Amino acid sequence: MPGPALTVWYNTRCPVCDAGISRQKRRLIEAVKAGRIAFRDINLEPDALSSHGASLEDIRRRLHATDADGGLLVGADVAIAVWLATPGEGWLASLFGNRLVLPLTHLAYDRFADLLYGWNRRKGHW
Repeated sequence: MPGPALTVWYNTRCPVCDAGISRQKRRLIEAVKAGRIAFRDINLEPDALSSHGASLEDIRRRLHATDADGGLLVGADVAIAVWLATPGEGWLASLFGNRLVLPLTHLAYDRFADLLYGWNRRKGHW
């Protein structure tokens, strides 16, 4: 049986990340049940993306995902891929993923991720 079209790796110990992914899982319940998308806790498999050069800390800092071909997506590109797969959220992918806005999307995502990562470290969410 082929693997999921998208496997999202995230930090369940981050309350913000966990809440966001829990929301997406509820919206994508049929895709999850059908095995088209998977959400995995990097804390349970810390070396899962080491073959892509991504460390546990990299994944705690930014969402990471692998596509069906084993390609790696990072940060805002993961959010866009999830929005594309989520019923009713394709417009978010179109808005934030278009070639004119995408550089700003990456910048905003990266800054937010850096702030969230720092907050998680200070709060001991590891």
